[in-house]
Amino acid sequence: MSKTTTVTFEDVRKAADRIASSVIHTPFIHSQTLSEIAGAEIWIKLENLQFTASFKERGAANKLSTLSAAEAKRGVIAMSAGNHAQAVAYHAQRLGISATIVMPKSTPFVKVSRTRHHGARVLLEGETLADAAAFAHALAAKENLIFVHPYDDAAVIAGQGTVALEMLGERPALDCIVVPVGGGGLAAGAAVAADGLGRPTKIVGVEVESYAAAAQTLAGAAISVGGATIAEGIAVRDVGALPMSMLRAHGVDVVTVSERQIERAVILLVEIEKTVAEGAGAAPLAAVLAHRDRFAGKRVGLVISGGNIDTRILANVLMRGLVRDGRLIRLTVEVQDRPGALAKITESVARTGGNIVEVQHQRFFGVLSANIAEIELLIEAQDARHADAIVEDLRAGGAHVRQREFAADVPVLDTLA
Repeated sequence: MSKTTTVTFEDVRKAADRIASSVIHTPFIHSQTLSEIAGAEIWIKLENLQFTASFKERGAANKLSTLSAAEAKRGVIAMSAGNHAQAVAYHAQRLGISATIVMPKSTPFVKVSRTRHHGARVLLEGETLADAAAFAHALAAKENLIFVHPYDDAAVIAGQGTVALEMLGERPALDCIVVPVGGGGLAAGAAVAADGLGRPTKIVGVEVESYAAAAQTLAGAAISVGGATIAEGIAVRDVGALPMSMLRAHGVDVVTVSERQIERAVILLVEIEKTVAEGAGAAPLAAVLAHRDRFAGKRVGLVISGGNIDTRILANVLMRGLVRDGRLIRLTVEVQDRPGALAKITESVARTGGNIVEVQHQRFFGVLSANIAEIELLIEAQDARHADAIVEDLRAGGAHVRQREFAADVPVLDTLA
């Protein structure tokens, strides 16, 4: 934990100079389509294009570059759910420093394997980040390792602040910058950068509802977090003491978004911007869409980070998006079990322009009569209206059709229709 009580603009400026040759000055692009959807001018800082796919590289590179020769020789240790882990491992390897990374057992496999790829000793300990942190602190004391905290460290915070420094250097008239909040290091560093440049730019942090520790703390409420989330990068129980004091000092607000809103943001980034971000990294876009009144008409910079989403999870998110948009429907069709029955059903779907993705002919389980067959269909449609037309044509042909219902949701591309 950092013993420094604050981080200054000069700290951020020096960090920018220190890491200039070690990290990528990532693109900061305007999104016309997302601007139309959000009702605001949206600019995207593509931190998912860093070598390890996250802004976390900035803090890790700065921290490791400030170590003395004696400290570097001792080696470093960090605890992380993934992105800080990869950042520390990569820059430690680059600087010739041995690194140990402690990760929760639930960390996505892709992040574990990529961290090991950078030459670090990876230990999977504990069910939560807090459990991993306790183990890492104990091991640091036992082996005399330098602890590199992912957010409660002045050098790390200063490094993260260089993101906002770059954004405001290119777009000085931004009304606000929206960043993901786990431990609060990025939001704190961004606030220092904006205030140091004399900009009226507001820094807004985003948490997933199930891990809203920063928002709860700022509101003076008891911290209550937990549960499954695809935003594991910001699934933090304990916000850093130093970042929290800085969030208060610089007037940073923190808003929350739901799991479903984060999924929607991941899908939009893939479909519209052709860029992949994990749940935590897509949270800023989710916030702009979930809190439209707050951002309407403003010039908004989004820090999009974390391209390390597990491909299986990404596939699940994309397919769930198709279901919620009505572009993928599951039907149970009951027909007389006689020759040609299945052909009649498939002809109906083809006639209405649907695409059968999966089909299962069920005669033995769940049917009402021995002469009735159930045909389970997974059908791809153009949109919800097209899906309704497919169902109506089947019913018009005399079939009894049941459609599996899903929880109502705002269609991902509803405002583009």
